[in-house]
Amino acid sequence: INKKVKPKIKGGVHYDEKYVKVSGDDCFDLNAIDSETKFILAHSFVEKRTKKECYKFLKQIKDSCYEQILEIYKKEKNKKVRDRKLIEFTCDKFPNYKTAFMKLFNRVCKLNFGISIAYKKHGVKHNNNPIERYNGKTKDRIKSIRSSFKSFDSARCFMDLRRTIYNFVNPHQELKGKTPAEMAEINLKLGRNKLISLIKFVRDN
Repeated sequence: INKKVKPKIKGGVHYDEKYVKVSGDDCFDLNAIDSETKFILAHSFVEKRTKKECYKFLKQIKDSCYEQILEIYKKEKNKKVRDRKLIEFTCDKFPNYKTAFMKLFNRVCKLNFGISIAYKKHGVKHNNNPIERYNGKTKDRIKSIRSSFKSFDSARCFMDLRRTIYNFVNPHQELKGKTPAEMAEINLKLGRNKLISLIKFVRDN
């Protein structure tokens, strides 16, 4: 989607990976989701979760949302650090996720590091359920097509398309019939046939 399309962040940013088999090898579908709008803010399909790939992954959010992140930080920076209400990122304890965050968002956002879905039973406020649900549905979708990926490129195209359809085309059941893009205040005026309109939008922009 055109880089000019900038989603409004309304909740916390949760990011994690989904293991995907490609010709018998594990690859990684990286996604970051807004807990309120359910919009996938960043996505990368990679062979390895290197520091470079994790940085490129989170940089998508900086490229599209940094103005609003910085605006919030400027309003809060004169408060004590513990009292600042900044945009919060949540991820598990994989070190490269933290390294990428620190390079891109240190000071201007908060990081809840080392949090997984299992933390819910311990009453932790910032569990990683939003992205775990998305990854679970990706797993179900792969099973439903009864197909294994034969090449990295075919798997990447599938994951890219899934993210686009999820964000812009299919209404989300938790959003009262709206798409995540609509909840993130991205108004492309796609009409009833959203997929065709979206293809035209990408072609023309």
